[in-house]
Amino acid sequence: MNKTCDFAVVGAGVFGAWTAHCLRQSGASVVLVDAYGPANSRASSAGETRVIRMGYGPDELYMRWSMRSLRQWRNLFTKTGEDLFHPTGVLWISNDDDLYTRQMFDVVTKAGISCEAFSAEDIRRRWPQLVFEDATWGVLETESGVLMARRSVQALVKETVNSGTEYLTDAVLPPHDGKKLSEVRTAAGDSISAGTFIFACGPWLPKLFPELLADRIFPTRQEVFFLGVPAGNNDFRAPKMPVWLHHMHPDRPYALPDIEERGFKIAFDRHGPEFDPDNGTRVVGQASIEQLRTYLKQHIPVLQDAPGSGHGFKHGPAVGEYVTARILRNEGAEPRFSLASKQTTRNRVIY
Repeated sequence: MNKTCDFAVVGAGVFGAWTAHCLRQSGASVVLVDAYGPANSRASSAGETRVIRMGYGPDELYMRWSMRSLRQWRNLFTKTGEDLFHPTGVLWISNDDDLYTRQMFDVVTKAGISCEAFSAEDIRRRWPQLVFEDATWGVLETESGVLMARRSVQALVKETVNSGTEYLTDAVLPPHDGKKLSEVRTAAGDSISAGTFIFACGPWLPKLFPELLADRIFPTRQEVFFLGVPAGNNDFRAPKMPVWLHHMHPDRPYALPDIEERGFKIAFDRHGPEFDPDNGTRVVGQASIEQLRTYLKQHIPVLQDAPGSGHGFKHGPAVGEYVTARILRNEGAEPRFSLASKQTTRNRVIY
């Protein structure tokens, strides 16, 4: 079987799906293909929830993209009739040495984003279920919150298919020559021909383009925990609990309230060990559990014995628009997104 189209988008995660959607809105013919399915369990876009926030320290670009993306997400949900955004608020826990949060507060305030500053005493009084002895102040983004990640991507793919995009579940094989790409083959033996190919494959990119990207993209393992809240206790559900980021802590913990009875979500925002998205084990390690228990005992004592309950996602709409504008109108490129700007050393610089 051969498919021919103007644009072929490989990868139906949040970035690929939004790019396909934006391209289709331009009137182009689009094929969207994914090896495992939209927001599947192996994908970075999977999982129940993701934070959408406006603050990125002094970085105005990501703030503007988040503002634009939240509008686009909400427009999508209005069109589909599924409200998959929860405006829980996003609380930054900070101290006087944290220049990043202070710069963020100045930038978002200047942009007219709704936010409030809290003293340490304000935080203790409003959220007594949390203990942050190292905090001296905090910032609450009052209109930010939580996207239902898996369902949002799947709703987007359904919407773009309804508008005329063709979707395929198949694995695209790595291209082998350095010539201009006019066709890709799939594991099922089919071919897809297109004028332009967009590869939005996240952690699979080094496998598709090993010579170009194997020493520039390093997929790592990040463990996320969902904890069952105490019976009859609403302290860890919105509106009593916002999203929060313990920003000055060295492991950068962040947490999401119990949304739709999925459990209280908490994780540490740091690089983990190397990870294979196809074959890597997804069982949480004992050392990580012990670290979590230590953190809970100090900062969320009510949950220290709770059982398990089973940078990028938020920007999907803006990325889709950016890629589409680059392809269709040759609009200017943002230098920080060029391949030349990517180093071969691992250095986390955006939080």
